[in-house]
Amino acid sequence: MGESVIPLADLRYAAEVPVVPQRLREPTGLVSDQLGRPLHDLRISLTDRCNFRCGYCMPKSVFDREYQFLPHRSLLSFEEITRLARVFAAHGVSKVRLTGGEPLLRRNVEDLVAMLTEVRGADGEPLELTLTTNGSLLARKAHALKAAGLSRVTVSLDALDDAVFRRMNDMDFPVADVLAGIDAAVQAGLGKIKVNMVVQRGINDHEIVSMARHFRGSGIVLRFIEYMDVGASNGWRMDQVVPSAQVLDRLQAQWPLEPVAPTARGETAERWRYRDGAGEIGLISSVTKAFCRDCNRARLSTEGKLFTCLFATRGHDLRALLRGGRSDLEIATVLGELWGRRSDRYSELRGAEGTAVGTGERRIEMHYIGG
Repeated sequence: MGESVIPLADLRYAAEVPVVPQRLREPTGLVSDQLGRPLHDLRISLTDRCNFRCGYCMPKSVFDREYQFLPHRSLLSFEEITRLARVFAAHGVSKVRLTGGEPLLRRNVEDLVAMLTEVRGADGEPLELTLTTNGSLLARKAHALKAAGLSRVTVSLDALDDAVFRRMNDMDFPVADVLAGIDAAVQAGLGKIKVNMVVQRGINDHEIVSMARHFRGSGIVLRFIEYMDVGASNGWRMDQVVPSAQVLDRLQAQWPLEPVAPTARGETAERWRYRDGAGEIGLISSVTKAFCRDCNRARLSTEGKLFTCLFATRGHDLRALLRGGRSDLEIATVLGELWGRRSDRYSELRGAEGTAVGTGERRIEMHYIGG
């Protein structure tokens, strides 16, 4: 037999194969990192592909027809994803978010959802299963996802104005189809739906109030996200960031708002509700108010690399352990040690320095690891 060939796409980001310790440790469900942060959320990227080319994530200038995406054989199978989810759950993960790229491009994704509903957390309870999507395929998938056991869905939507939305997704995709997907999710009963708007100055910040007006009173939570310096492809500049404080000022000028206390440690969004009872909005201030101190999220790339920070440069190749015949206990021991050594706080450092923090290595891209 010839030697196996590792596709170049697999080598896009540095990753080490973790060494399995001689002494194995059963997970206790209470693992913490160097800053005392527990492992609570797991975000799993199902594909590095997307049918949009949003400039802040996958600009066409980089992700063109020649771009080499991961081949299917590189991707974790649904069985491998489910097995890893069980290992993470044993360490305290109680919430799994399926992401991408665009996760609904992964064929039969509802089958994976059904498999994950069988996983139990360290407390014996089912996991909270959520999915983030651009909404383009949601109208045809919403009912199947709900039937499979999906708890909730979050839809990325950056503008209501059709011309603005088409320019931003850069694939001439109409906003009406995304709104139809949101309606289908509501009809399917997919929990408390959230809509995420990435705000860029001079691009779509004039849509802030109209987006809020549209979703007020609908039961859908609209969240405004500061434009982040993820990866190196989006040409991020600080002057394109609209601070959440300014977003709040614009909204307060229209409708009185009051703060809502967080429901759990590690929430990324500051919650505000309309005083007239028309619902709530969220502010994710990832640039101006770093929330590294309470970050309890791990990220698993579509080919099985573990990243302990959204702004990481290096990962840990868990797929190699899966396909190398390692037991669940061995993988759990490795995961416990990796999380125990974690000290990531990129956004805090960036905030202190007032600019993006460079390490000399390429940071992972948003489409590859998900939001």
